[in-house]
Amino acid sequence: MLIGLSTPVVVQTPATASSWEAGADIEDIARIAQTADRLGFDYLTCSEHVAVPAADVGVRGAVYWDPLATLGFLAARTKRIRLATSVLVLGYHHPLAIAKRYGTLDRVSGGRLVLGVGVGSLQPEFEMLGAPWGDRGARADDAIRALRASLCEPEPVYHGEFYRFDAMVVEPHAVQARVPIWVGGRSRCSLRRAVELADGWMPFGLRASEVAEMLAAVDVPDGFVVALPTGPVDPRAPSECLKRLRRLREAGATAVTCSLVATSADHYCEQLSALRALAGEL
Repeated sequence: MLIGLSTPVVVQTPATASSWEAGADIEDIARIAQTADRLGFDYLTCSEHVAVPAADVGVRGAVYWDPLATLGFLAARTKRIRLATSVLVLGYHHPLAIAKRYGTLDRVSGGRLVLGVGVGSLQPEFEMLGAPWGDRGARADDAIRALRASLCEPEPVYHGEFYRFDAMVVEPHAVQARVPIWVGGRSRCSLRRAVELADGWMPFGLRASEVAEMLAAVDVPDGFVVALPTGPVDPRAPSECLKRLRRLREAGATAVTCSLVATSADHYCEQLSALRALAGEL
């Protein structure tokens, strides 16, 4: 099972963020990423929101660092850990813009990109950006197909329902032969989208039993990644931490995205070491 990290500080939601994160700086983030890299964690994440409606801040939080700038910085400060968007909102971008920007990230990181994508759920944010809302699901399907045709190609060709392009050159492009695409969401439609069009599913806001039930209803391809969030875990309570990780694995997780309880950046790095040791017992 892959062990990933929900990078602290760069996303601060009330349900998972610790108080120390509000005063942290970029060097704290870099040190945490370097520690995770050295310890052998598989990936770290960064989410996307351009602007959160004030009415939703109490639930979603207000802090969302831009994933491209953040992961580009962390690419330069790490060596092997993969860099995952969790998630990029497809409706906010043309597929070729994603292919250029994140293909460049794949290039500068030496092929470490995992492109996590989602349909999006904040209608006011869509409206503020002038992005279509009502047909965003169909547009997302078409965008994923367009991305598959363009991420790793210098002269991509695609003719779909919403996106069409040819006779265009996109350089640089991704260096991986196939950039992993993981689909976020919490619905059966998101799982269908992931199984049919992508390489993995990274749901949120679901109980382990709900995930297991949804996975049992589909034919999951070989090598398909199911990345489940742990919620806040504390390796200082090892039995409870292991219990949660095993429960997620039993529900179908092939990867877990961990959020750690900590009191400072230094303590967070200590918690990473403890979690890495515990993961060896899975």
